[in-house]
Amino acid sequence: MNTSPLERVERFVQEFDPAIVPLLYPEPMKTSEAAATALGVEIGQIAKSILFRSGDEYAMFVAAGDVRIHAKQVKAAFHGAKAKMATPEEVEAVTGFQVGAVCPFALLREVPIYVDSSLQRFPLVYTAAGLAESLLPVSYEQLLQMTNGRVIDAASDQ
Repeated sequence: MNTSPLERVERFVQEFDPAIVPLLYPEPMKTSEAAATALGVEIGQIAKSILFRSGDEYAMFVAAGDVRIHAKQVKAAFHGAKAKMATPEEVEAVTGFQVGAVCPFALLREVPIYVDSSLQRFPLVYTAAGLAESLLPVSYEQLLQMTNGRVIDAASDQ
């Protein structure tokens, strides 16, 4: 039985909190800017999920749409090893989601997840929900619980 990425996200979220429901839009939102415009919110409220790779290891970073993830934070996650952004093919193989629709949970493969503290300034943030046309409204605390993420300060160079 083949389920769509959105169905996988919906099933995961239902087990976590049935009150959380993905929002669906008629048009794909391929960037944080497009998602923020569609929702009428600040770009920072859009949680971008970026997969990095070092050798055979992967890690996902979830940060506010207006924050750049600092290279030193990524390197620290890989114990000092050099890392780079995963290719679109790797992203799909590891997460089960296409670039632009990567949800930070309900992944095909378990990877460490680092959640940037910059997201906590908003009462609600929006993650992708498996499709470029979908967003999932969650609180920062819910995001941490659903991802089992470790809090980092992604903008910091420490």
